[in-house]
Amino acid sequence: MSEAEKLYEGKAKIIYPTAEPEVLLTYFKDDATAFNAQKRGTIAGKGAINCTISSKIFQRLEREGIPTHFIDQPEPNQMRVRRVTIVPVEVVVRNIAAGSLCKQTGLPPGKELKPPLVEFFYKNDALGDPLLTIERLLVMELATKEQVEQLRDMALRINELLKGIFHECGITLVDFKLEFGIDSDGKLLLADEISPDTCRLWDEAEADPQKRVMDKDRFRLDLGQVEAAYERVLERILGGNIVT
Repeated sequence: MSEAEKLYEGKAKIIYPTAEPEVLLTYFKDDATAFNAQKRGTIAGKGAINCTISSKIFQRLEREGIPTHFIDQPEPNQMRVRRVTIVPVEVVVRNIAAGSLCKQTGLPPGKELKPPLVEFFYKNDALGDPLLTIERLLVMELATKEQVEQLRDMALRINELLKGIFHECGITLVDFKLEFGIDSDGKLLLADEISPDTCRLWDEAEADPQKRVMDKDRFRLDLGQVEAAYERVLERILGGNIVT
């Protein structure tokens, strides 16, 4: 892999071509960003941790009938994936009120949301990834009405599966972000990653609001022990044998 070969570099990953046209190689970086990249840093070992967690979860979701872009994990921080055209819409599912939802609505942190809240955001750094109504999403032609319904249905199905997966590991899934892509056959696939970078995760055995945090909020909010939190999530995922 070289600088000249890369197809795309984002905040957390670099995408490279492979000898197979419909297969790409994703390299997970240790770089960390928050608040639309206004805060930057490094989390030691994050790339390998997130790649491994995502690989294990993608395999479990595939087994449960969720189509993903995952193929395999040739190296700790590398994932081979199916080539897709990313839908420029981030789908966020919230089970418990936290973060921006509380700031924007006044909902108290920790309030359980029944049913889970599904939100759509425009994947556009220049505009700050704004929250979209479905009507705006359709007017902007970011997805068709049928695709929006499919995105919502898949997100809710994935939410139920992820809640179970993390609960098996003693972790509460507070909220998370999903990205989807369309492959060469026109099929919608779950893409990107599922990791402490893209999920809010709380330790079920810890009552302290700060000590229970096991995700990127430790970096966002300067809570310290960021690497240790990511490593604990990985240890529990591996120890939980979620793929078998």
